Amino acid sequence: MPSEDAEKLGELEALIGFPFSNRGLLERALTHRSYVHEKTHGPASHNEALEFLGDAVLGFLVSAWLLERYPHLSEGKLSKLKAYLVSATNLQLHAQRIQLGEFLRLNRSEEKAGGRSKRTLLVDTYEVLIAAIYLDGGIEAANRFLRQQFAEVVEQINPDETELMDYKTALQERLQSQGHTPPVYEVIEECGPAHERIFRVRLRVNEAVLAFGRGRTIKAAHQRAARIALRKLNRAAKAQPASA
Repeated sequence: MPSEDAEKLGELEALIGFPFSNRGLLERALTHRSYVHEKTHGPASHNEALEFLGDAVLGFLVSAWLLERYPHLSEGKLSKLKAYLVSATNLQLHAQRIQLGEFLRLNRSEEKAGGRSKRTLLVDTYEVLIAAIYLDGGIEAANRFLRQQFAEVVEQINPDETELMDYKTALQERLQSQGHTPPVYEVIEECGPAHERIFRVRLRVNEAVLAFGRGRTIKAAHQRAARIALRKLNRAAKAQPASA
C-alpha cells in the first residue's frame, strides 16, 4: 500500500477511534465500484456487498440499544425510534461528522459529479464502515463505534414525541391546541455549491422568532427549526409552576 494511502487510512482511523488490524478491510470499505472499474491496478473488490452486512449490523445494534434504554416502550414506538436513528438524514450527518466523503475512492467522473458529498454515497459508505469494523473487531467493536457516534442524538430523543420524523406537523398541532396562529417559515440564507446547498430558515409564531434551522433541503431545515421550537416549548412548559 502506498505511504500516502496508508496515511489517509490512519487519519480516518483516528477520526472514528478504531485502528484496523486488517487495513485491507478499511480500504475496501472506502472503494466505490466506479474506482475499481477505472483503475485496472486498483483494489480487486469494491464496497457494495459490505453494505448489505452493514445495514444488518446497524439495525441489530440500534434495536438492542433501544430495548436496553427503553424496556417498557411498545414495539411500535421502538420501531419509530429505530427508523429515526437509522434514517438517511441521520446517517448522512454522522458520515459528515467524520469527514467520510474525503476518504472515498471514486473514479474521475464520480468525483466531478460531487460524489464525495452525495447523500446516497455517504449513507451507503457509512453502513459499509460499520460492516468493516464488525468484520475486523467483532460485534463489541462495532457496538462501541455506534454508541460513540450516536450518543448525542440518542440523548436528545424524547420517546413521548409521537412524530419523530415530522416535527413540523407536531409543532403545528401543538400551537393550534394552544390557540396560536400557524408557524411561519422563511428561508433567510442559502450557501454552498449547487450540489451541496445549505438552507437556513427562520421560524416565527405570532411575529415572534421562535427558532432557526439549517438543512440540505428547505424541508430538512423546516424540520430542524420545528424540532428546536418544540424543545423550547417543552422546556417552557416544564418551567411553569404547577397550578394549585
